[in-house]
Amino acid sequence: MVDLTELMENDVFMAFTSYTTIILSKMMFMSTATAFYRLTRKVFANPEDCAGFGKGENAKKYLRTDDRVERVRRAHLNDLENIVPFLGIGLLYSLSGPDLSTAILHFRLFVGARIYHTIAYLTPLPQPNRALAFFVGYGVTFSMAYRLLKSRLYL
Repeated sequence: MVDLTELMENDVFMAFTSYTTIILSKMMFMSTATAFYRLTRKVFANPEDCAGFGKGENAKKYLRTDDRVERVRRAHLNDLENIVPFLGIGLLYSLSGPDLSTAILHFRLFVGARIYHTIAYLTPLPQPNRALAFFVGYGVTFSMAYRLLKSRLYL
């Protein structure tokens, strides 16, 4: 069993926790941004959400879609699809004893790619900006998985 103080002295693990905190904060920002756009544009997905803006038929006009809200929501969903695998694979990778500089490069590239992906999605920047950011982040996660399996394969 790993002692918590020993884990806190692991530089790679501490780097992982730092970059994970950054990327999870960014992901939390996306849910706040979605709520902001829903409120400011008065666009809701559920009848109970728009009850404060009217009753009955009057409230139904707020049950609609909006391009801006949908763009932020899709960017948030894309974060969920990419950040969750990074968290699991990154945690295992950080505990497998990789070289510190290589691990930090992986973490920085992933965080930078996800932040750039969000900027490219929300601005919107022309393709292939968003696609390149996606593939860099995906490639980083794949690289960590490959290195983890290559160094610690117990099949």
